[in-house]
Amino acid sequence: MAPMCVRAVHVGLVLLLVGRVLPSASGCSSVFYERAINDVCMAKFKLDMAALERSLWCSWTDTLEPYEGLTNCTFQVASRLDCFWPNQALDRLFTRVHRVYFNDCALTGRLLHDPPLAILCPLIAVPVLVTLLVTALVVWRSKCSEAVL
Repeated sequence: MAPMCVRAVHVGLVLLLVGRVLPSASGCSSVFYERAINDVCMAKFKLDMAALERSLWCSWTDTLEPYEGLTNCTFQVASRLDCFWPNQALDRLFTRVHRVYFNDCALTGRLLHDPPLAILCPLIAVPVLVTLLVTALVVWRSKCSEAVL
């Protein structure tokens, strides 16, 4: 089965499960919402992450699909229960997800670095030289105008 078809089947099953498990209610029960996202969304996310090797957990390309699935699932559950999205329960859930699954991921590659000297030197030298040139031009021009008077 093609990857897009498998993804569509997974999304359809999750939505079907959400439709059957969650009651149709007006208003949001935060307790029920937290329980639903833990039982439905986190269960699927845990299975998806267990299918990945632990060494791939820090690879965004490999974890993007499960992470997006978790995000979409929490949105669908919130919509079904008339809850605001995002909310505090969701913040706690994603904080827990990051603490458990992405805590050991290095920040390298995401940190800002200085550009190479070949780029940095002209970016510093050109404004300094232009400032000196304009200053010299102003001084020279002021001396020339004094001589005319």
